[in-house]
Amino acid sequence: MAELTALESLIEMGFPKGRAEKALALTGNQGIEAAMDWLMEHEDDPDVDEPLATPLGHVLGREPTPSEQGGPKGGPEEEDERLVAQKQREREEREEREALERERQRRRQGQELSAARQRLQEDEMRRAAEERKREKAEELEARQRVREKIERDKVERAKKYGGNVGSQPSPPATEPGPVPSSPSREPPTKREYDQCRIQVRLPDGTSLTQTFRAREQLAAVRLYVELHRGEELGGGQDPVQLLSGFPRRAFSEADMERPLQELGLVPSAVLIVAKKCPG
Repeated sequence: MAELTALESLIEMGFPKGRAEKALALTGNQGIEAAMDWLMEHEDDPDVDEPLATPLGHVLGREPTPSEQGGPKGGPEEEDERLVAQKQREREEREEREALERERQRRRQGQELSAARQRLQEDEMRRAAEERKREKAEELEARQRVREKIERDKVERAKKYGGNVGSQPSPPATEPGPVPSSPSREPPTKREYDQCRIQVRLPDGTSLTQTFRAREQLAAVRLYVELHRGEELGGGQDPVQLLSGFPRRAFSEADMERPLQELGLVPSAVLIVAKKCPG
């Protein structure tokens, strides 16, 4: 009755009856110490409380017959192997599930990163378009300011000389003749240019380049130089004198009212800036 006493002792220690019987059966009824070692080792097993189909002889303290054993001895070892194999399968399944979950997370993160990059590119393209639009609007506003300044200068000069805006000394229509400054450049068939590229050389050696309409007045070039000279050279609002390099020519106030096309500055020309003498 030693096995029964071991079973009762394990129950008194607080172990469930089914778990105690299972421990005694799987340790071959070798005593309380072996059963307690098994219980401690398999305490966290998920199937520790599952009933074990063990022949009755293990519990009652007698050797099971071959028919009860269902085969040769070694039943506990086979049971342990079965449990180990089951745990191995469970661990492999768990690892496979974890690997699949990691792969799903990796793909999801890749999709989120790709979407973020696409949004960033769209934002950059939108900002670039807005910047181009803003620069174009600023350029149009600057040109409008130049035109307004030219008109104000015309009105002020008209008041100064006692005339009006409509009675300027050199109307373009009265001088339809060929350009006197460069008659040799005209081809046999005269070509009409809509734009004029003007390069202006400043006294400090730098230069400004801007495109004007062929029918704009020379005063627009002078105003452009005065505006940009202050920004680039850091001040100095003295009046300027515009000169042509070849042939040498100093443009007068009357020339300021004449179109660039009439002054022979189309399609391109180089002008020189000199400070205007007060006298």
